[in-house]
Amino acid sequence: MLAEISDQEFAAGLDAVAAEVLWEAGIAGPPIDALAVAEGLQLEVTRDFAMPHRGRLVRLAEPHNSGGVGTIVLGAAERPEREQWAIAHEIGESVAYRVFERLGIGFDEGLPTGRELVANQFASALLLPRRWFAADGRDRDWNLPELKERYSTASYELIARRMLEMQPPVVITVCDQGQVHWRKSNVTARPPELTPEERAVWRSVHESGRQADEIQNAELGLERVRCWAIHESDWKREIIRSDVAEI
Repeated sequence: MLAEISDQEFAAGLDAVAAEVLWEAGIAGPPIDALAVAEGLQLEVTRDFAMPHRGRLVRLAEPHNSGGVGTIVLGAAERPEREQWAIAHEIGESVAYRVFERLGIGFDEGLPTGRELVANQFASALLLPRRWFAADGRDRDWNLPELKERYSTASYELIARRMLEMQPPVVITVCDQGQVHWRKSNVTARPPELTPEERAVWRSVHESGRQADEIQNAELGLERVRCWAIHESDWKREIIRSDVAEI
């Protein structure tokens, strides 16, 4: 069962299948165009703007022990990145059986909730492939705007979430309209609340709209705090990356 698989095994299975899919689709590097990947896998993509969902996979056949072939039907999407994610998610639905096979789980054992979890996580692994994203992150010092420029089909938030699956140890915080939306770490399941130093950097960016970067005293538990403004005319979002000191 999927619940018995470790996070490391699960991530490795997703990354391996994503790499296979990219190779089969002839994708040689970022940015990843999910539409091109779908076409490379011979999945047809159509649109139904009356559909209440961003996307769904319609299977036309279901061969034994395979994901079948089918059509991805897209609904309306507010942003190009959301449409890219929707396509990547449905590609994940179509190849979920491969992930289960790698994990030693029978496809019939993958309950709908399990297949949905695979599809959700696969979308990130596809749009931000580990083998490229990890290297680019190191080369670009995990600078969010630079990574967004290279991985333009992924949203800022998706890139920030993917950082949590890489090294080194970090805490990522997303703030919307002056409030913490979510805060996660790859070190602990329950990171502490924002430190006064993090909060000061965040407030500066919220008010100015400019990036802030502050080196911390490692004794406080943080080596560096960076905050980026993702501001629009009617919405203010800030993303904070806090590098955790290894003491």
